[in-house]
Amino acid sequence: MNAPTPSAHLAPQVVQREVPDTLLESLRQRFGAQCSTAMAVREQHGRDESPYEVPPPAAVVFAQSTQDVADAVALAAEHRVPVIPFGVGSSLEGHLLAVQGGISIDLGRMSQVLSINAEDLTVTVQPGVTRKAVNEAVKSEGLFFPIDPGADASIGGMTATRASGTNAVRYGTMRENVLALEVVTASGEVIRTGTRAKKSSAGYDLTRLMVGSEGTLGVITEITLKLYPLPEAISAATCCFPSIEAAVRCVIQTIQLGVPIARCELIDAGTVRMVNTHSKLGLREEHMLLMEFHGSPASVKEQAETVQEIASEFEGQAFEWATTPEERTRLWTARHNAYFAAIQSKPGCRAVSTDTCVPISRLADCLLDSVAEADASGLPYFLVGHVGDGNFHFGYLIDPADPEERRVAEELNHQLVSRALALEGTCTGEHGVGLHKMDFLLTETGAGAVDMMRAIKRALDPHNILNPGKIFTL
Repeated sequence: MNAPTPSAHLAPQVVQREVPDTLLESLRQRFGAQCSTAMAVREQHGRDESPYEVPPPAAVVFAQSTQDVADAVALAAEHRVPVIPFGVGSSLEGHLLAVQGGISIDLGRMSQVLSINAEDLTVTVQPGVTRKAVNEAVKSEGLFFPIDPGADASIGGMTATRASGTNAVRYGTMRENVLALEVVTASGEVIRTGTRAKKSSAGYDLTRLMVGSEGTLGVITEITLKLYPLPEAISAATCCFPSIEAAVRCVIQTIQLGVPIARCELIDAGTVRMVNTHSKLGLREEHMLLMEFHGSPASVKEQAETVQEIASEFEGQAFEWATTPEERTRLWTARHNAYFAAIQSKPGCRAVSTDTCVPISRLADCLLDSVAEADASGLPYFLVGHVGDGNFHFGYLIDPADPEERRVAEELNHQLVSRALALEGTCTGEHGVGLHKMDFLLTETGAGAVDMMRAIKRALDPHNILNPGKIFTL
C-alpha cells in the first residue's frame, strides 16, 4: 500500500471525453425542454461544495421519471459518454464534477413520496425528495426518518454517498436504513434490489452494494427507507467544557456506559463564535457539546441526569436545556449552518472540508493532535463532530487564489487522515471518497480490495460511463 503524498489532491485529473453532436441532438429530440445546453445551467450542475474547479458537463437532462433516466443513460451508452447523477449539489468531495465530461442527469424533479406504509414502518420515495420533505410527509403518521447529514440533501444523494449525520449514534447510517432500491444500470436497464421485508438471505446483497457507490454503478431512481416512531419525549441540552479533551472524554464515557443518547455533537469554541455571528445566537463561546435525548419522559430524564453527572466529572458546566420544539430547532439549525457560518467568517474563502471516523476509544488521540496541527498552521478552520460515533469534521478556510493556503490545507488533511488510519479508523466517515479521498482509499483498504472494486465496476459498467473518475481510477 502506498501512502498518498500531501499534494496529491491539489487538482483533480481532468480528461474530457468527446460528446458528439449526434448525442446532443438525440437528447433534444427525446427530452425537448427537459434537456439544456445553456452555460448557466451546465455550470450550476458542474460544481458542488468542494474547492475544485472543473469544466461543466456538456448538457443537463432534467429527468421526471425512471423511464427518462433509463432513456438518457441508454443514449449516452450508445456513444460511450459519461453520465453523472445530480441531486441538490451539496456534496463535499467533488462527487458530481464532470472530470471526464459527459452529461448530468438532474433528479430533482423526481420528488414524490410514492407510498407510506405506516404499519410496516417504511416509506418509498423518488431520489429527488429531500430529507425534510420525507419527514414532513410522514409526521402525520407519528413517524420520522432519522438520517440527518445537516444539509437538506436529496435521498438519492444520501443513498449514493452512504450519508449519516447527527442521529447516527443511535439510528445508524443510510447503510442500515435503506431496504430496497430501483436502479438504472449502465446499459439503461431498470433493476430492483431488496424488498420491504426487514431481512433477506436471497443472493448477493445488491442494495448494500449500491448504497455508497457514489453513482459509479447505477443511477438510483427509487428508494425504500426504514421509518421510526416519533419519540414520546425529546430534550436537548448544551454543556460547556474547559477543553476539547474534557468534552471528548465525557462523550467516550457516556457511550461506554451504554447511555442511548440520540445526538451528541462537539463544536469547538471558534466555531461557536462563528455560529453566534451567523445565526444571531448567544451561546457561550466555549468548547461545547450539543446533545439530544429521545424516549419516554422518564427515560429522557434518566439519560439526561446520567450525562449531567458524567459531564460534572470532566468540569462540564452551564448545562442548559432546550425543551420546546422551537428552542431545539433553533439550536440544531445553528449547528447545521456551521459550514455556512464559517464560510461567511472569511469573505471570499472556500472550505477544504474533510472528515474521518475512528473507534470511540481513540477519538481523543486523533482529535487533539489534529487540533494542535490546525492551530499551529495559522489557517482559520471550523470543527464539528458527531463524536458519539467517533466521527468529526474539519473545514480549513482558504483563499482560492492563494496556492500556498491550499497546500497547507491539504497537508493538514493528509496528516489528519493518516492519523485516523493509523488508529484503525477510516479516511471518511460520511462524506464519501469522491475525488478527494481516492489515494486514501488505497491506503485504507489495500490494493487487493481496490482491485476487487475495480472488477465490480468493470463488470457492471464495462465502458466506464457511470460517474467515471470517482472513488478510484481505472
